[in-house]
Amino acid sequence: MKHLDMHTKEKRYACDICQKAYFKSSHLISHLWTHSKDKPYACEICNKKFCRNAHLTRHLRVHTKGKPYACDICEKRFSNPYNLTQHLQKHANEKPYACEFCKKKFSQHTFFMKHLDMHTKEKPYACDICQKPYFKSSDLITHLRTHSKDKPYACEICNKKFSRSAHLTRHLRVHTKEKPFACDICQKRLSDRYNLTQHLRTHTNEKPYACDFCNKTFSRRSSLMNHLRTHTGEKPYLCDICNKRFFRHDDLTRHLRTHKKEKPYTCDLCQAAFSQRFHLNRHLGTHTNEKPYACDICQKAFSERSNLTQHLRTHKKEKPYRPFSEQSNLTQHLRTHTKEKPFACDFCNKTFSRRSSLTKHLQTHTEKKPHACNICQKLFSTRSYLSQHLRSHTKEKPYTCDICQKAYSQSSTLNRHLRTHTKYKPYACEICNKSFSRYPILKRHLLIHTKETPYACDICQRPFSERSRLFEHLRSHTKEKEYACDICNKGFSKHCDLRRHLRTHTKERPYACDICQAAFSERSHLTQHLRTHTNEKPYACDFCNKTFTQLSSLLSHLRIYTGEKPYLCDICNKRFPRRSELTRHLRTHTKEKP
Repeated sequence: MKHLDMHTKEKRYACDICQKAYFKSSHLISHLWTHSKDKPYACEICNKKFCRNAHLTRHLRVHTKGKPYACDICEKRFSNPYNLTQHLQKHANEKPYACEFCKKKFSQHTFFMKHLDMHTKEKPYACDICQKPYFKSSDLITHLRTHSKDKPYACEICNKKFSRSAHLTRHLRVHTKEKPFACDICQKRLSDRYNLTQHLRTHTNEKPYACDFCNKTFSRRSSLMNHLRTHTGEKPYLCDICNKRFFRHDDLTRHLRTHKKEKPYTCDLCQAAFSQRFHLNRHLGTHTNEKPYACDICQKAFSERSNLTQHLRTHKKEKPYRPFSEQSNLTQHLRTHTKEKPFACDFCNKTFSRRSSLTKHLQTHTEKKPHACNICQKLFSTRSYLSQHLRSHTKEKPYTCDICQKAYSQSSTLNRHLRTHTKYKPYACEICNKSFSRYPILKRHLLIHTKETPYACDICQRPFSERSRLFEHLRSHTKEKEYACDICNKGFSKHCDLRRHLRTHTKERPYACDICQAAFSERSHLTQHLRTHTNEKPYACDFCNKTFTQLSSLLSHLRIYTGEKPYLCDICNKRFPRRSELTRHLRTHTKEKP
């Protein structure tokens, strides 16, 4: 109708100078300024004049970059007055809207009204399966699809299905790269309005969702729901393949990819595929060499924020911390600091910090190994040991390095390997300042200074600084060699010995010296070689202060003073202080002449 007026409505107000006619007198007055050359609206910045106020407002945007509304406190500018009003509330931290039911406060009226619906609005539509109520019948119909697994909305590009039309619309933006929602504060663009709302809270620091157990607050309801499970222990997301349960749906989604071998995230540059977007983003840095996270203290740059955070601790002398998703895990971890061991063995009175560790230990008394390998019938005390063992048959290596594509059978081995790329060593010895990539290695190193050897062999009483070294030593008594070479069938008691042996077949020497380019098959050989350049001799004898480049040389030397002879001849029971002497002696029995 308004448009028709342009053609049919009489224009009663005509200009006496040029006879142009207008519907309204205000329009005629504005027009007359063009004839009078009178321009009453002046710009305070450049003194340019305009005949209309609207023209001045438009001009001001040339100076303000299209954002004429400025905050008096921080001088941030906005394109409209509403955004400025919202921004001002962040400075005042004002939350004028208070809920009478639960005392929760809100900075914006729209959020407040939505919240009130939770208390006051009737929810007449209830689910017959789980009794969850809804305001609208359409919401109930959508919810029922979570039970029926019905997903009527399919993506025409990748055939992925969704239970809601809105979810399909949001998913399509993954293909189109469309991001129609922009943040007025930092101009970041988002693919949907919900993500924009969540993003705005990073500027306002608003956290409207509070935990009833510990009062911790969250910016997202989903974050609160995930957090509540740390109190309740609930793991509602079940893997149909292996029955493992998860706190969060995205954890289950990521886990399922380990079964399906699905890698939906592909690098456009080299076509490498990844199971997680995070891994793809990290990989892209290997092409661009981009390191956007810089240390303010020493200007060292990092490709990931987490690496910068860890690096900053080296300046602050801050001890590394470990995050935990469950309170029970944190409680167990704290015992490593307090040395508390509340779980005692009834057989030998040995104490443990975890109940699971006690349970495993009890099996050494009962010799109970309920988990059997279907292939070779070997028995294991825990399911996790059996799972690791099965990979020796299947050659499965589900954990892949995103940087060099090297694969590993255990996640812990992959984590160790990743540090060879970052060269990051956040754990420093307070005695000699030597740095290490992992805390267990630092703990092991500290025993060099303390001379502590808490683990003793029950058969020969030989002491060890580490439990793993004791277990390896026990195999020298049992003659157990569970790791066999596929090429020559030689057996080894340790997996690392098998790995080292395989290099004698492959001639692989992966460790190179940066100074003279000499290559070595083992990292320890490279470390020892580097000392020929640096003349470093870190191992000192407490008796005569003689120093050595290798720990093994120091231990051999110490036997001059201790009289220890740990190497026994099985034929004549003669003992020797060094393995090389035992080897030479054995040739007198075998008549071997090397």
